Amino acid sequence: MLGIDTNVLVRFLVRDDEAQFQRARQLIKRETSRGEPIFISQLVLLETEWVLRSRYGTTKAEVAAAMSALLESREVQFEDESSVEDAVFVWQDSSADFADCLINAHHRACGCQATATFDTKALRLVGFVAV
Repeated sequence: MLGIDTNVLVRFLVRDDEAQFQRARQLIKRETSRGEPIFISQLVLLETEWVLRSRYGTTKAEVAAAMSALLESREVQFEDESSVEDAVFVWQDSSADFADCLINAHHRACGCQATATFDTKALRLVGFVAV
């Protein structure tokens, strides 16, 4: 299995540099033709969400749709995929940041009762408690 960096995922999703998009697409095709999925870590996913919003002005709905499409793809494997699914689902209807949704879902999957925070937006999510 081959992990990809944020810049590869962003180029694949945004297609703003045709040469790099083609290289990313070929890499994914090559690996999946071998029966190997592409691995996306939570760190890469968090950074991708931030880059898409801040650098490309992508809307939350567009980012969520892209993440959902990746989650449905057989060519991609996520680190702690069930937490990513939970985070995307909660984030779509929340004012909290995606990072907070993913942290919350991942902590629950790790057996945490709650996540302590000072973040008032995160406190609106079930699973966060104030410090």
